[in-house]
Amino acid sequence: MQPPRVPDSIRSNRLSAETYAENFSDLHPLLSEHQAFVEADRCYYCADAPCQTACPTSIDIPAFIREISTENPLGAAKTIFDSNILGGTCARVCPVETLCEQACVREFAEGKPVKIGQLQRYATDAAMAAHYQPFQRAAATGKKIAIVGAGPAGLACAHGLAQQGHDIDLFEARDKLGGLTEYGIAAYKVTNDFAQREVEFILSIGGISVKTNQVLGEDIFIDRLLNDYAAVFVAVGLGGVNQLGIQGSDGAVRGIEDAVNFIAKLRQSKNLSTLPIGKNIVVIGGGMTAVDIAVQSKRLGAETVTILYRRSQDEMKASGYEQQLAQTNGVVLRCNTAPVSLQSHQGWVTAIDCVETAEKNGKLVETDHRFSLECDMVFPAIGQVFVPAAVEASGARKLEQIVDSSGRIKVDSDYRTALPKLWAGGDCVSRGVDLTVAAVEAGKIAARSIHSSLSQGK
Repeated sequence: MQPPRVPDSIRSNRLSAETYAENFSDLHPLLSEHQAFVEADRCYYCADAPCQTACPTSIDIPAFIREISTENPLGAAKTIFDSNILGGTCARVCPVETLCEQACVREFAEGKPVKIGQLQRYATDAAMAAHYQPFQRAAATGKKIAIVGAGPAGLACAHGLAQQGHDIDLFEARDKLGGLTEYGIAAYKVTNDFAQREVEFILSIGGISVKTNQVLGEDIFIDRLLNDYAAVFVAVGLGGVNQLGIQGSDGAVRGIEDAVNFIAKLRQSKNLSTLPIGKNIVVIGGGMTAVDIAVQSKRLGAETVTILYRRSQDEMKASGYEQQLAQTNGVVLRCNTAPVSLQSHQGWVTAIDCVETAEKNGKLVETDHRFSLECDMVFPAIGQVFVPAAVEASGARKLEQIVDSSGRIKVDSDYRTALPKLWAGGDCVSRGVDLTVAAVEAGKIAARSIHSSLSQGK
C-alpha cells in the first residue's frame, strides 16, 4: 500500500538562501567591546546581589560584570565557569527575563535591567575564542565513574568529577554530546555549532572518555554499571513525549509530528532549504518548545502559524519575552482554545477542530463555541516524559524505590537515589524545573556529593 502523497502545500526551498541565513542568524548578536563596557557600567554592583540569588547556579554576577568593566573578560569567564561550566549556552538560552534580569535593581528602578545574559555571553565567548582553559585536573584518584547521558547535567557532573582527579566514562545515546543544547534549542539561539565547541571545551580538561550510541536499557545497564564503577550518575533527560490524545492523532493521519523531533531534525540540517514545511501550521502547547517550533516554522517560510493553548495567555509557561518573540515573528496566539479532532483528506491532515475553553469554579471547561483551523502540519508541543522502562530494563532493583508518583527518578538534595552508588540529575529527576541552567546545577551538586562520598569511602 502506497503512503499518502504529500500535499503540494508542504515543500522545501520556500525562501532564498540569503533569507534562510538571515532568519537563522544569532537572535542576539555578540556585543562589541564598546557595547559591553557601556552595559557593564550600568551595573550597581549590589552588595546583596538579587541577580545572583535569582541565578540557579549562583554565578557571582556583580563580580564578573566588574571584571568586564576593567577589561578582563577572561577573568569574568573564569568567575562564570566556576559556578556554571556551561555558561556560554546558558547565556544564550536561559530565560534571563524571569531569572537574573527580572531581579536586577535597574529593572525595578527603570524597567530596563542590565543585559546580564548578553554580558555573560561576551565573557564566555571571549574565553572560547582564546581557547582559554582555566581548570586543571587534580592528582588521579584511581576511581572511575559512569555518567549516563551527555546533556547539561551529565556534562557538568563529568567536568566537576574530572577536575577532582576521577576518571569518567561518559555514555551518550546519540551521535553527538550536548543533549537539548545540541538537539532541542531553537537554531537561532545557539548558532555556528556552538554546542559542540562548548562540549570540546568541557572535555579538554581531560579524564573523560566518551562512548556514543549507548542506550540505557539496550546497550548499557544500571546493575552492570553499579558493579563496574565506583559510582553512577544518570542524566538521561526525558525520552518520551506526551501524546496528543485527540481523534485522528493515533498515527492514521499524516502531517502530525512531535515538535521536539522536528526541532532536532532542523538543528541537524546542513541545508535548511531542503527541510519541507507546510503552508499553514498549528502548534499545540504553551511552553518554550511551542514558541521555538512556531517561530522556526515561520522562519522556514510557513505562511500562517498558530499556537493553540488551552488556558489563558497569563498561564503560558513560555515567558512574556518568548510570547512577544512569537508574535513579532507573525505567530498567532489563540489561548483558551483546545484541540478536539483532526480532519484529513487522502490520509493527510487538512484542518484541526477546536473548542474554546473557560475557567469556572477553578476548573477548565469547554464552551459551546467550536471552530476549525485549516492546516497541513500540526506540531504537538505538550511536554516530555521520563521513560521508566529504560531504568527497569537496566536491572535496577525495586523500581518503586527509584521512580516516584510523578514518573521521574526521585533523589535527595544531593541528587542521590535510594540505591547505593547511584545518583541522578537533570530533567529525569522529580525535583526542580526543566531548565538548562537547573540541569547544570544538578550535575554540579551531584559531582560534589559523589566526590565527597568517594573521599569518605562510602
